[in-house]
Amino acid sequence: MPQSRTNLNPKPKQNLPYVIGLLLRYGVFAATIVLFLLGVFLVNWWLFVIGGIGAGLGIYDLIQRKHAILYNYPVAGHIRYILEDFRPEIRQYLLENDKEQVPFSRQQRALVYQRAKNVSDTNAFGTLDNLYEHGKEWFLQSEINQPITDNDFRITVGGERCAQPYDMSVFNISAMSFGSLSANAIMALNQGAKMGNFTHDTGEGAISPYHRKFGGDLIWELGTGYFGCRDDNGHFNPETFAKQAVDPQVKMIEIKLSQGAKPGKGGVLPSEKITEEIAATRHVPMGQDCISPSAHSAFSNPYEMVDFWQQLRELSGRKPVGFKLCIGQPWQFMAIVKAMIERDNYPDFIVIDGAEGGTGAAPVEFMDSVGMPLVDGFLLVHNTLVGAGIRDKIKLGVSGKIVSGFDIARMLALGADWCNSARGFMFAVGCIQSRSCHTNTCPTGVATQDPFRQRALDVPSKAERVASFHKNTLKSLASIVGAVGLSHPSHLQPYHIARRLEDGQIKLLSKYYYFTDEGALLDQSARSDVFNQMWVMADPSSFLPDHDALIAYNKDSRDKGKNTKAQSIKTVNAAPNEPLSKSLQLGTRS
Repeated sequence: MPQSRTNLNPKPKQNLPYVIGLLLRYGVFAATIVLFLLGVFLVNWWLFVIGGIGAGLGIYDLIQRKHAILYNYPVAGHIRYILEDFRPEIRQYLLENDKEQVPFSRQQRALVYQRAKNVSDTNAFGTLDNLYEHGKEWFLQSEINQPITDNDFRITVGGERCAQPYDMSVFNISAMSFGSLSANAIMALNQGAKMGNFTHDTGEGAISPYHRKFGGDLIWELGTGYFGCRDDNGHFNPETFAKQAVDPQVKMIEIKLSQGAKPGKGGVLPSEKITEEIAATRHVPMGQDCISPSAHSAFSNPYEMVDFWQQLRELSGRKPVGFKLCIGQPWQFMAIVKAMIERDNYPDFIVIDGAEGGTGAAPVEFMDSVGMPLVDGFLLVHNTLVGAGIRDKIKLGVSGKIVSGFDIARMLALGADWCNSARGFMFAVGCIQSRSCHTNTCPTGVATQDPFRQRALDVPSKAERVASFHKNTLKSLASIVGAVGLSHPSHLQPYHIARRLEDGQIKLLSKYYYFTDEGALLDQSARSDVFNQMWVMADPSSFLPDHDALIAYNKDSRDKGKNTKAQSIKTVNAAPNEPLSKSLQLGTRS
C-alpha cells in the first residue's frame, strides 16, 4: 500500500518558503498599494485612483469575516467570483462543443437563429453525429418521396360539445407569461404569431395588453392562481372569466394542472417585483406577494374537474377547452379519463408538458428530479386514451425541448397532433441562453421587467424573426414528410423512425416503445400489465389511488384458471353513477 495512504502526518512534496506563500496570498493586494504610492509620488491620477480602489478593497477583505477566500486572498479572491458569475458565458463561447446540450447545444441554437434570420441553415462536410452510437434515431426515407409545396400544416381542435372549433398550426408558441417575459418579448411573439398564422399561449399570467396589441391568436391558460379571472380571495370568478373568454382573439382555453419545469409546485411573485401593469393584468393587489398555489381550488377530484371544463366551455361560448399537465402519478390521469367516460364529457385537447421544459425559474430538485420526461409522459397519455377507446375524441399537443423539424416530426410520428415550443421562440426573439431569466438581468431584454434592458428588444424586427422561424421550421418538417413519401405530418407513424440500441442493433420505434391495443384497458387486457394495474387503481371520485382495487385485481389474476370461487373483474359492471373502484372491489367477493 502506498505510504501516502498510511502516513497520518504526510509531508508536502514541495517545501515552499513561507515568504512565497505570503506573496501568493497578498501579492495582488501589495501591488495595488504600490500603485497607489506611485500615483502619489508621480502625481499620476490614474495610478492613484486604481491603486486607491484596489488598496481600499483589500483592506475591506481583511476586515470582513463572511468570505474565507477574500480574507486569505484580498483583492485576488474577487477574480474567483467574477469568473463564477461569467462561467456560463465563458463555457458557452469558449469551451462548449457544438453538440453539448446545456440545455440546448450550440448547433440547436444556431439552427433557430439561422431560420429566424432567413439565412442558410445548411452545413458542409458531413454530419457531426456519431451515427452508430446508442440512441441515435433517423427517419426511413421512401423511394417514392414527393416534394410538398404547401407547408401550412393544420389540424382542427374541437369535439362534439364545442361550437367554435379552431383550425390551428401543428407548431405553436408554448406557454410563457407576461411577467416572466418582458412586454417587448410578448409583443414580438404575438405579432410574429399573427404574421405567421399560428397560436400564442399566454401562460398562466393572464392576458396582458401586450398580448392584445397585434391581435395574434391566443390560447388562454388558467393556472391555479386564476390570474385575470379571480376574486379577491384568489378563487375562480366566472363573470370575469366570461368577459375575456368570449373575445374573438381567444381561440382556446387551457387549464394548467402542472408544468414541466416544476410539476407539483406553485409559485410566488414577490411584492417588490409586481408592477402596476402586472397587478392590473393578473387582477392582484399591489404591495402583496402574488401566490400561485400548487393545486386548484375550483375542483378537488376528477368528476369536479370534468364539471369545471364544461363550465369554462359554456362561459366562453363553447370554445375548445382542454388541460395541460406534466405526468406524475399515472393513476391520477387515468382517474380523469374514467371520469370523462362516465360523464360522457371529454376535453377538446390535452397538452403534455415534459419535465425537460423550463422557461421559468424553479428549484434544482424539481427541474432535475420531479416529473416525467416528454416522450414517456406523452406515451402514457396516448396509450391510456387508446386503451380506453377514446383517443379519437381528444387532440394531443406536446411541449418540451422542441426546436427543429425533426423534433416535431418525431413527436407527430409517435402520435401527437401538434407541438409547442417555448425556448425555441425565445431564441427567435434574441435569447442567448445566459440562464439569467430569474434575476431580472436578462442581457437581451427577453426575460426581464427592467424597462431599460427590454428596450433593446426591437419588436418589429423580432416579430419578423418569430414568423420566419415558424415558417422555415415547417418547411423543414415538410421536407421530412415528403422524403418519407407522405403528404401530411399527421400520416407519420412510429415505424417510419429507426433507433439504434445499446448493443448496436436497430429497432423501429413501433417496436421499441409500447403501444396498447384499442379498448384494452376497458377489460384489463393490455399486454403490459402495469397499465392494467394502474387503471384499476384509478378512482374517478378521487385523485388518491384505490389500493383495494389493485389488491383485488392481483388476486383475481392469480386465481384465474384455478378451481376457486373468485369472480372475474371483467364480468362486473359498475352502476352508471357508482365509482368503478367499488365494482372492482365487489369482483373479488365469493
